[in-house]
Amino acid sequence: MHTIRVLVVEDSYVFREVLVRALSKVEGIEVVATARDAYQARDAILEYKPDVMTLDLELPKMSGLEFLEKLIPQYPLPVVVISSLSDKVFDAMKAGAVDFVVKPLEQSREAIHAFAMKELPEKIVIASTAYVGSRKRVEKEKKEVTSIPQKIPHTLGKDFVVALGASTGGTEATAHVLKELPENMPGMVIVQHMPKGFTEMYANRLNQQSRLQVKEAKTGDLVLPGTALIAPGGDAHMELVNMNGTFQVRIKKAPKVNGHCPSVDVLFHSVANQAKNQALGIILTGMGGDGAKGLLEMRQAGAHTIGQDASTCVVYGMPKVAFDLGAVEYQEKLQNIAKRTYQILQL
Repeated sequence: MHTIRVLVVEDSYVFREVLVRALSKVEGIEVVATARDAYQARDAILEYKPDVMTLDLELPKMSGLEFLEKLIPQYPLPVVVISSLSDKVFDAMKAGAVDFVVKPLEQSREAIHAFAMKELPEKIVIASTAYVGSRKRVEKEKKEVTSIPQKIPHTLGKDFVVALGASTGGTEATAHVLKELPENMPGMVIVQHMPKGFTEMYANRLNQQSRLQVKEAKTGDLVLPGTALIAPGGDAHMELVNMNGTFQVRIKKAPKVNGHCPSVDVLFHSVANQAKNQALGIILTGMGGDGAKGLLEMRQAGAHTIGQDASTCVVYGMPKVAFDLGAVEYQEKLQNIAKRTYQILQL
């Protein structure tokens, strides 16, 4: 097994030492250097050539975000951001970070242990497999893609649903797709693996960036044309339900599925059952296989399906499992997914 060489960049001496001690106990991970600011981090990257860097956004001299923006174009290193509850993490994702983890709000030994021994190592392992150059390729090739109309000539009304699922790398991938979609899109339901507290900020951000009305979902929200509902992060799943001929969502507390809550599979399974062939399923970048079986169920129920291709995924996991299962009808580069969606809606 390859040992993942990690650089820990953290302003706080105490928290830095906690991370180093914890990560040193994780099999397959070796902390090769630490840094307390961006300048030390730059020197450590050149000297130790780590596989993954963990990065605190609140650094002296130069913020973690500014460092990321300077680093990634020159040195595409997989970065896991460590942050408090702040929408700055989405700026970090846009700058090229692979993923983020939330600093434990509780200072109890149990909370810190769970963070440093489980959550962070899991993200580091995923980041070590990430293709950081995928975003640069998307931006380079985006100019070659013809834009699609701001409106669909004919609307499919309330009877059609577009379901989308994503994980690692998905915050930017989902944003990329939504920014291109027409304002009178059929209603969308979206699961993006994300910690509790961040999905509302993410939905508000997408609402400002796209033509759609985007919000964090709650039970009873209608799935209407021109709207996109984001499943809340935390301890509940989102399902599509049909109430007297109208599609709504239900947020239901339940155990994790495929290690996730909310789960893409739970959403896709409900869409396959409720919307059948009046649906489109889209699976984007992410580690693991969440959503693959659900997407297959959607396709078997007559729905169209799209999977992101390997060259534009940060982690070609979920779309690969779906493709291998035969769940993907159209495999597309990220920059082509909105166009393919528009074409499907014209069929």
